[in-house]
Amino acid sequence: MDCVNRLKTLLFRTVASLLLLHGINAGAADAEWMLFKQRFLQPEGRVVDTGHPDRISHTEGQGMTMLLAVHHDDPAAFNAVWQWTRQNLQVRNDKLLAWHWSPRDCAAGNGCVTDKNNASDGDLFVAWALLRAHRKWKNPDYLAAATEIIHAIRKQLLLKTGRGIVLLPGAEGFDKAEGVVINPSYWLFPALQEIAQADPSPEWRDLQQTGVNLLLEGHFGRWGLPADWILLGDKLTPAPGFPPRFSYGAVRIPLYLLWAKSETTGLLSPFKDYWGHFKGAKFISAWTDLNDNSIDSYDASYGIRGIAQLTLAYPDLNSAQMPTLDATQDYYSSVLLLLAKTMRAERTLRN
Repeated sequence: MDCVNRLKTLLFRTVASLLLLHGINAGAADAEWMLFKQRFLQPEGRVVDTGHPDRISHTEGQGMTMLLAVHHDDPAAFNAVWQWTRQNLQVRNDKLLAWHWSPRDCAAGNGCVTDKNNASDGDLFVAWALLRAHRKWKNPDYLAAATEIIHAIRKQLLLKTGRGIVLLPGAEGFDKAEGVVINPSYWLFPALQEIAQADPSPEWRDLQQTGVNLLLEGHFGRWGLPADWILLGDKLTPAPGFPPRFSYGAVRIPLYLLWAKSETTGLLSPFKDYWGHFKGAKFISAWTDLNDNSIDSYDASYGIRGIAQLTLAYPDLNSAQMPTLDATQDYYSSVLLLLAKTMRAERTLRN
C-alpha cells in the first residue's frame, strides 16, 4: 500500500509540474505574441519590416504573422492581416501575391505596389496559414482563398527539371538560359505536407522529395552548407549575382526540416557542424561566405540563435535554451524566434 501511495504521489507531482510548466510557457508565449503585435502589426493589418529602411511590408511577413495568429488563437489579428494582404497584395490576375508594398512608393504617387512579381515563400506562408485558420475556426472563406493560392502556385511556380520538380522563387526572372535559380529556404516542408493533403496532386510530393535531394547534393564551403541562392546547372553552384553565403535565408532550412519531422542525420549535420563551431562561446556568426569560409563579425540575432539552439539540441528540443523576445530585436529576428518557438510547441504536443 505504501508503494502504491508513493507512486500516486509521484504521478500527481509529475502531472502538476507539467501543468505548471505548460502554464508558464503559455503565459510567456502570449506575452511575446503581444509584444510582437505591438511593435510590428499596424491596426489595419499591415506587418512592418522594421529592418528595412523604407519600413516595407511583404508577403513573407504577412504570411508568417497570419501563421502565428492561428497558433496563438487570435482570429481578430489573423483576419486583419489577411484582409490587408488580400486588398493590397493580391493584385495579380492569377491569385498569387505581389511580393512587397512600400510606403515610399505610396508617397511618390506611383502606387504602393510597383513590382507585381511574387515571392513563392510568401505565397506558401499565406496559403498554409489560411488552411490552418479554416481548420481552427471553420471559416469556409479561408479555405476558398487558400485553395485559389495553392492552385496558382502549382500552375505557375512548379517547374519540372532534370532533378525533379522545383519551386521557382517567383513567377518571373528565375528560369534562365544557364539554369534555374532556386532558393532552398523557400521549401516550407511543413506547409508542403499540409498543402499535399488539401490538394492531393502528385506534384507536391515530388516537390518535397526534390527539396530533400537538393539539400543532400548542395553542400558548399567548409561546413558543407546550402547557399541562400543556388543555380541548377550541370552541377549545383551558388547562384551568380547573389552573395555566395549561408545566411539570413538559408538559416530557416533546419527550422522547416524539424517542423516537418523531415530531419535526418545527413540533412541536419551541416547546420549542427556550423553552429556547433561556436558552442561554448557567446558569439554566433550570422553568416558564412561559402567561397572563402569567412564569417560575419556581428553576432547573430535572437531569431537565428533560436533556430541554432534547436538544431544543436535535436532530438531533445525541450533542452534548447531559447532567447526571450524583447524590444531590441527587429521584425525578422522576432518573427524567426516566434516561429521557432511555435515549431517546438507543436512538436512537443504531437510527440
